[in-house]
Order: sequence, then C-alpha cells, then structure tokens
Amino acid sequence: MNFAWSPEQEQLRAAIERVCTPFDADYWLRKDREGSFPDDFHRALADAGWLGIAMPEAYGGAGLGIGDAALMMHTIAASGAGLSGASAVHMNIFGLHPVVVFGSEEQKARWLPPLIAGQDRACFAVTEPDSGLNTLKLKTRAVRQGDHYRVSGQKVWISTAQVANKVLLLARTTPVEDAQGTEGLSLFYTDLDRRAIEVREIQKMGRTAVDSNQVFIDDLRVPVDDRIGEEGKGFSYILHGLNPERILIGSEAVGLGRAALQRGASYAKERIVFERPIGQNQAIQHPLAKSWIELEAAHLMVQKAAWLYDQGQPCGAEANSAKYLAAEACYRACENAILTHGGMGYAKEYHVERYLREAWIPRLAPVSPQLILCFIAEKVLGLPKSY
Repeated sequence: MNFAWSPEQEQLRAAIERVCTPFDADYWLRKDREGSFPDDFHRALADAGWLGIAMPEAYGGAGLGIGDAALMMHTIAASGAGLSGASAVHMNIFGLHPVVVFGSEEQKARWLPPLIAGQDRACFAVTEPDSGLNTLKLKTRAVRQGDHYRVSGQKVWISTAQVANKVLLLARTTPVEDAQGTEGLSLFYTDLDRRAIEVREIQKMGRTAVDSNQVFIDDLRVPVDDRIGEEGKGFSYILHGLNPERILIGSEAVGLGRAALQRGASYAKERIVFERPIGQNQAIQHPLAKSWIELEAAHLMVQKAAWLYDQGQPCGAEANSAKYLAAEACYRACENAILTHGGMGYAKEYHVERYLREAWIPRLAPVSPQLILCFIAEKVLGLPKSY
C-alpha cells in the first residue's frame, strides 16, 4: 500500500499549480464581488490541455483516471480558487461521463473535442423544483415526433446555464404512471437554444462567480441523434457518473478546507496580541490542528474511493463517505479559519468568509448528508430502507 503521489501525479499537480498561480485570491475575490464567470481561468486550463483530463485521448483528452482528476480539482480548490474555480470546469471533468461511456463513436467525435478545447460550455439539467433528489419523479417531458423530440419542463439549480451553449438534459419519455422501475427517462446532450429555454439566475450565498439558475424549457426541439443510448435508459446512465462526482467534489472540499486552514495558521503566526502571537495559545492551536487531522482523514477516503473506481471495483460506500467526510471537515476548517481571524475573519479582504460561504456547497450538493447516512445504513449495514 503506497500513499505517495507518483512522479507523474507530482508533475500533474505542479502543472495545475502553474496554471492557477496568476489567478490569486484577489482575483477570486473580485470575481465573487462582480458575480462574473472566470472566462480567463477557464481559457487558461483549456489552453494548457487540462479540460479533458479524464476523457479519451482519441478525442483530445488526457485519458487519465478519476484519481488524477481528483488531484487536479483538489489543486485548483487549494490554490485559493475554492469551489468557484472548481465549479467553473466541473462539466469538463465529469459532466459528460455518460457520453464517454454510453455515447456512440459519432457522438463522442462530435461533442467531446469542442468541449475539451473550451469552445463549448455545457450545463447539466437534471434537478427539478418538485422532485428534488427523487429523480424518478421528474416531470420534464420529451415527446418524440419523427426525427426529433419536443421537450418542455422546468429545472432548478443548474450551474453555468448563463454561459453554456450546450446542455446535458434528463427528461421523461414515458409517462410516470406507465414507467417501470428506473426506466422512462432519457438523456440528451444538445444545443441550449435560448429561443426555447429561459434562464433565470438564482441569487445565492456564495460562489457568485459561477451562476446557478432556474431553467424553463418551452417546446425545445432536440434531434434524435442527440439522445445518448437507448430511450428510457437515461437514469441508469447518470447513475454511472454519480460516484465520480462524489469523489471529485470530496477532493475539492478537502482542497478548499486546506486553503482556509493555511490562511488561519498563517494569521495565527503573524497576529500579535498581549505581546505574543495568538498561535501560541492552545485555544487557537487545537481547533486548527483538529481541522488538519480531519482533512487528512477525508483525503485518504477520497483517495481510496478514487482508487477503487479506477480499478473498476464497487465504490459507492467509499465515494459517498468521502464526500460526507470532506464536506464536514472543509466546513469546520473554514469556520476555524474565521474564528482564528476574529473580527477580521468577517472582512472580505481576508478571504476566509468567502471560503465559509463556499463550504456550504459540498455539504448540500450533489446529495445531502442525510441521504448519504441513509445509503450507508441500508447498503452497508443492511438496515431497512427508510425512504
């Protein structure tokens, strides 16, 4: 058992750090204040060839595994970019995984190269206002008419829809009353046609550099050629990408927590009160030390889950546990960083208040901590299903 990064992974980490270096904390503070998408950061990663890190080399990607993608996302978040930087490139890293796994060769050749090159930007439209995490009850309908579908419905909490030109869309092709089991939903990757799609931004607590939206779809025309795989199998296709998503978000949360911890520890060494650095006091030391321990433990679970996934082994329990542990450790690290700064922790110029606002994201999404606990109780401990 080897816990060290390989030489290739060290090179990857160093390369991502070089891309992130010009985009310092003040850059992300400015983006947070403006609420504007980090186009130049997205372009820098595209130009350096990293937007397709886990996509096939045949289509311009790097062909690396989820473990390497997790290292990349951790490095971005830990640089100080936090969840703003990570969310700006989410769809490139794992969003189109269903296309990679279930798309035809023609679809992959048509869709992946422009996404990897940064020419296309995509959003992921699954969640709906009335169904939440109960995906099998989605109401957005896709009705086939010859060589195309007509889609109408509503989605919510759709990131990057303000800047996207493509959408990965899950819609119902069989009425819910006629659907059996997990069938009846179909997955499409198509143009985000703003003549048929209205996008309304949601004003939110944090990560304002990357938009979140309500999306209203009214008679969107989607070619049959834009359907991924078989009609009615869309739910099983998105399930295939859930574990990588949890692993990557867990890795980002660890990175964000470490960025906050570093700022807290640095301030504790520099801030002098009663003629001594406040970091000399155990009341300051112990919370920061505890956060270091918690982040290390979460990082190990992220690594284990990523390794299992890349080996083709079951990793549902580990991926969910990694996301849970990382989100909680990240939140506490950000909170401790603010407490270490005292009143200055409430000031935007010290950055840690922004980190705490972003730390809510991995706690809430893409699955709640309560549902993770339900999953572990049922699937690992064999307890009766509670929902």
